[in-house]
Amino acid sequence: MIDKLEYFIALARERHFARAAEELGISQPTLSAAIRQLEDQLGVMLVNRGSRFQGLTPEGQRVLEWARRIVGDARTMREEMRAARTGLSGHIRLAAIPTTLAMVPKVTAPFQRKHPDVTFSVFSTNSLQILSLLENLEIDAGLTYLENEPLGRVTSVPLLQEHYCLVTAKGGPFADRERVTWKEAGDLSLCLLTADMQNRRIINRHFAEAGVAVKPTLESNSMIVLFSHVRTGHWCSIMPRNVAKSFGFHEEISVVSLVEPEPHHMVGLVATHREPFTPLVSALLHEARILAEIGLD
Repeated sequence: MIDKLEYFIALARERHFARAAEELGISQPTLSAAIRQLEDQLGVMLVNRGSRFQGLTPEGQRVLEWARRIVGDARTMREEMRAARTGLSGHIRLAAIPTTLAMVPKVTAPFQRKHPDVTFSVFSTNSLQILSLLENLEIDAGLTYLENEPLGRVTSVPLLQEHYCLVTAKGGPFADRERVTWKEAGDLSLCLLTADMQNRRIINRHFAEAGVAVKPTLESNSMIVLFSHVRTGHWCSIMPRNVAKSFGFHEEISVVSLVEPEPHHMVGLVATHREPFTPLVSALLHEARILAEIGLD
């Protein structure tokens, strides 16, 4: 039953039998047979079928909620028993929005020193995708914004307040200023994160508050790409101050405070709320709370 529920979760996520089978490492007939067996066991149709996958039935949507809960609990049980047998070990999958990537080592390094048998995978993505990955059990935790947009049923640990600034090359526009207004920054040639990023939606909102409809001349989902273009002297960018200071370009860039308005936004660690947490997630949340007390500024 657990295997069939995992297959069903993968199918709901991929919305395509062949892709789901490929992800699971099984044949498409094996997947189709498992889903039909699950339907027979439960006595309801789970999938609308035609020449291709046509979505879940209402009963399938409800079973998906149960499947995520049951599979999550089964994984927690296995991890608890492994931890009881061999100590804390395993693999943590962590997703982070681009503006928190420089923060990741402050979480992973002290954790790995305490638990050397734990390994990490770290992915960069947007805030909405982090919530989807958590819901589908594809990651264990995420670093993202804790405000502005609904998070759903998660446990969160606030870590850092973001304060926005203008990032410009040495000798570039406003490089000799201590402060610049959002309205002034709106007249510059800007490179910003792409519109699917919550950071960009926040920036757009603050420009709108200043009466500016911002039109960047370059967009990217990579902070390194943005920094590389700022260093040319042709572009400026808007970034959280902690990010602007974390990539080692101090001799080549100037960081200027943005005012009118002077917003700040909280970022932190999130994990799907469940009782009990897996031993790995519980330990990760504990480490995050320690970091929150120490402070990351």
